[in-house]
Amino acid sequence: MVELARAADYRLTVAVGDRRRSFSRDELLAMPQVHARLPIACVEGWSASADWSGVRLRDLLAAVGSYPGGDVRFRSLETSGIYAGSVLPQRHVVDPDTLVALALNGETLDVDHGYPCRLIAPSRPGVLQTKWLSTIEAHA
Repeated sequence: MVELARAADYRLTVAVGDRRRSFSRDELLAMPQVHARLPIACVEGWSASADWSGVRLRDLLAAVGSYPGGDVRFRSLETSGIYAGSVLPQRHVVDPDTLVALALNGETLDVDHGYPCRLIAPSRPGVLQTKWLSTIEAHA
């Protein structure tokens, strides 16, 4: 998985309805960057707040097509186990603080924190904040 995350040809594929578009990390960085202070709440009982920056999810979806509403599925470069993906309810999809994060506390994400990009949304357990994103799918 680490090799895939660091690969020069990495692309995040975003599907909205029947439209698809792939983004390099540089293309994601070229989009308007948003900052949000959000906690990571671990199911093991700890929580820590951090300053995240990246592309607002709703803006990324809009760059591909018209968001049809409903839940959005996230898939990881890690293809098995509990971290392989998650489903984000619509209320989080449209929240202005829900990001496809590219940086943490002003620094490029490291692989442990989800490089090249990860989901971060308010009020969600850390296990549902998918790291190492490969695909985002919004289908009605």
